[in-house]
Amino acid sequence: MVNNAELMQKAFEKTVDEDLLLDCMRCGFCLPACPTYIHTNAEEAHSPRGRIALMKAVRDGKVVWDASIEESFNMCLGCRACEPACPAGVQYGPLIEQTRHAIQLGKTRKPLEKAVRGATFDGLFANQKAMTGAVNLIRFYQKSGLQKVTRKIGFLNLFPPFMKEMEGVLPEPAKKSLPALPQLPKKQMHVSFFSGCLMDTLFLETNRKTIALLEMLGAKVTIPKQQQCCGALHGHSGEMDKAKRNARANLDVFTDDSVDYIVNNAGGCGAFLAEYDHHLAHDPVYEERAKIFTEKQIDLSSLLVKLGLPEFLQTLQPAARKKITYQDSCHLRNVNGVSEEPRQILKSMTGFEYEELVGANTCCGSAGIYNILQPEMADAILETKMQHVQDINPDIVVTANPGCLMQMQKGIQSTCSHHGDQTATHIADLVFDYIVENTSV
Repeated sequence: MVNNAELMQKAFEKTVDEDLLLDCMRCGFCLPACPTYIHTNAEEAHSPRGRIALMKAVRDGKVVWDASIEESFNMCLGCRACEPACPAGVQYGPLIEQTRHAIQLGKTRKPLEKAVRGATFDGLFANQKAMTGAVNLIRFYQKSGLQKVTRKIGFLNLFPPFMKEMEGVLPEPAKKSLPALPQLPKKQMHVSFFSGCLMDTLFLETNRKTIALLEMLGAKVTIPKQQQCCGALHGHSGEMDKAKRNARANLDVFTDDSVDYIVNNAGGCGAFLAEYDHHLAHDPVYEERAKIFTEKQIDLSSLLVKLGLPEFLQTLQPAARKKITYQDSCHLRNVNGVSEEPRQILKSMTGFEYEELVGANTCCGSAGIYNILQPEMADAILETKMQHVQDINPDIVVTANPGCLMQMQKGIQSTCSHHGDQTATHIADLVFDYIVENTSV
């Protein structure tokens, strides 16, 4: 009879690329870049180097699979800060995704866990109508008065702390209409907008402001219908087959060859979208389409810079002056290589004093649903982040990813005694509101 350890080894042999494992030279340059290594007081098993060693040991049958090994992989944020730090170019992102996929193949799960994962990855994040329905329930909770009553009677105290914290940072419902922006000369540019699942429901107003900014700067924007979740949450949770299913569904609707770029405004989504060519590399039907799709990917900040937003912002003459800072989206920075463009935009807004945040390039602890699955480590990472925020005391912390935004807002509410004067916002919201306040249409 085959035991669980043997099943897991076979799953690792099937899924984890040995050539990628052998790229690691064990040099240790990744160690100071890894948040979990730092926050576990330098435990090797919670470093990229240590995890790669465990991957290979399991694959080669040199260690017996147990809960401690699984915990090492579960503890990984997937922030991929180790990749820019690595002189050998180790592809840690694909390795941790392959590892989590192997765990799903080799692990026997209880019926309840199977049901929850099925409802999440085959329902909520595979069907935009289901996501819309779920968010509509949240909006009803916010608008009907239930939220006020629930908070007043302390009902949320009956739930795990992270649920109460997340409830406290839910974004406000989208307004029915937005103020008009000035219209600048048209640019000869046509872009498709990847609207996302959470961004087009829970953060719908941010999406609307994104489109308005692009159109203000003269771009023609089209929004393909029947888009699905990018697949990032699936891929990061070991459900790679389901992530590829979503990728194929998106490639089926992004078929307009005339577009110059496919733009997104969520760092986590953008990184996964930019690797569709990797995920579908051996798909006979979608491989070439995935390459074209990937080549046209661009982050919102990068596109806004190309369209001349910083130059336009410098023509405005605001009266007020507030301090702002920027928290990088890990995937936007480490996978897509975008870090200067958001800062260029923020520094061109003369109504703000920009101050760099120490450790802005390190993870905030959100990491998709990591802050739900690993709340203790996520909180430790966030606490360190908020110490740096308090050191410079900005009025606004700017982000470029919905998970980062909610995590930073949570940090402001839980660790800053003066959080009523401090907030976190998405860069699209900040720029849109800034233009409205300082122009007349």
